[in-house]
Amino acid sequence: MGILDIIFILILFIIVVALAIPLGKYMSRVFTGQRTFMTPLMQPVERFMYRLIGTDETKEMNWKQYAYALIMLNIIGIIFLFALQLLQGFLPLNPEGLPGVSWDSALNTAISFATNTNWQGYAGETTMSYLTQMTGLAVQNFLSAAIGIAALLVLIRGFTRKNTDKIGNFWVDLTRALLYVLLPIAVILAIVLASQGVVQTFNPYITAHTLEGVNQTIAVGPVASQEAIKMIGSNGGGFFNANSAHPFENPNTITDILEILAILLIPISLVFTFGYLIKNFKQGLAIFSVMTILFGLGLGIALYTESQPNPILEKMGVTGGNLEGKEVRFGVTQSVLWGVATTDVSNGGVNSMHDSVMPLTGLVYMFNMCTGEVIYGGLGVGLIGMLFYVILSMFIAGLMIGRTPEFLGKKLGPPEMILSVIPIVLPHVAILTLAAIAITTPAGLSSLANPSAHGLSEILYAYLSTIGNNGSAFAGLSANTLFYNLTGGLAMLVGRFATIIPAIALAGLLAQKGKVPITSASFPTTGPLFIIIVVAVVILLGALTFFPVFTLGPILDHLFLYGGHIT
Repeated sequence: MGILDIIFILILFIIVVALAIPLGKYMSRVFTGQRTFMTPLMQPVERFMYRLIGTDETKEMNWKQYAYALIMLNIIGIIFLFALQLLQGFLPLNPEGLPGVSWDSALNTAISFATNTNWQGYAGETTMSYLTQMTGLAVQNFLSAAIGIAALLVLIRGFTRKNTDKIGNFWVDLTRALLYVLLPIAVILAIVLASQGVVQTFNPYITAHTLEGVNQTIAVGPVASQEAIKMIGSNGGGFFNANSAHPFENPNTITDILEILAILLIPISLVFTFGYLIKNFKQGLAIFSVMTILFGLGLGIALYTESQPNPILEKMGVTGGNLEGKEVRFGVTQSVLWGVATTDVSNGGVNSMHDSVMPLTGLVYMFNMCTGEVIYGGLGVGLIGMLFYVILSMFIAGLMIGRTPEFLGKKLGPPEMILSVIPIVLPHVAILTLAAIAITTPAGLSSLANPSAHGLSEILYAYLSTIGNNGSAFAGLSANTLFYNLTGGLAMLVGRFATIIPAIALAGLLAQKGKVPITSASFPTTGPLFIIIVVAVVILLGALTFFPVFTLGPILDHLFLYGGHIT
């Protein structure tokens, strides 16, 4: 890693932020029903959608009604996608004649895409038909992303409203997120990606005759359209098994940069949308600063670690950074930048194999997920998770100054604290419990390719990824088994709804409260002290919870490596 790499990262980040601020402003106008440049085009479609689903856009819901609508849509989506996979062998747009998916893999995949996880225990090009990829997986990519945004909007309204039980209309929030935000950006990005060589076709797979005189099947399909929403929707599920390391998904440096930018763009924009919606842009900047500090710390450690030579290979005379598992066309810097971004944002797409990174780089990736992926985070839910940490920080600050904790003019009592702690603690308990079951049962160990500390890292990463609704994998663990399909499916449900449902309930409580005036005695939440406290709370909670298992996994793996041991 040299000075040019640092300059490249800084320029890319500046571009992302420069795009995110106006996009954040635009989304704030969309979600408050104000006119935008997209209104003439999308408003007729929006109104048609309301008539189609039979909803009154002027009628708002309380938190229970909102949560019910959200849950029912998820249930319907899971059932539809599950059935579609089972029946795909009898359905059209299946030029390769792929059979129906096994029930356990189909259930895992249906839960995965409905929860915005996009964990894939299968190879997409040999398992899913074009119809399943488009009507099933791509549709859920849009819906799950829009649902996350809708949940964030509810929590924001909880802080901005007072003395009411109304927190918005789920169908309106969902429709606006789809029509005004996700769909236009996805269309533009898909066209750009296709122009750079990302495949987009309904033709059957190609049979090539190689120089060795054998036939090779080359998988193609409607890739660019799914790649676009995969990136901007914090989804991550690839059309191909190699994900964005595949040249048909990510052909060159230009597409790689565009896809990294797309991973970060909307999550960062939503932080600024938050600032605009609460009419306190400085507060949005403060939370953005917290996230950026955590992002920079993780990226710095990972880049330094991955730029060092593998000590075992170095003894054999191999110098330079760790290029194992990386595409030469991207190199170390872009691979690590992608890895940190994808685990921060709960995207799950990969352009290199995480199982091949140095142990401490893997530790960074795992730590990013064990925080609940609140460093920018997935669409909506990342900022929701950070607001939970903020509320916890305000409780700590309240104890320090001897005042009842408050944030954005809302008193934070025991009910609010409980609803904020559940989404932080419950996923941690689930991760450690499921990982413990996996490493102590034959079913959990039977598909593990690597022993010792690295094997533990692979299992731990799998549950961090599924519960964090990330979807990336360490590899080395064959996850398409009955045990991992069922436990992984449970993990994804816990990770998704243990965050969203408490957020909606918390919004209902906050909206019913009045506003308290901010005085000179109030703890300032836009200054350096606030930023330092929140950063410290995020780091300490992750470290205290996972340090023992990290010691036995990636840290021990690091010590083995520098001690000259492969396992």
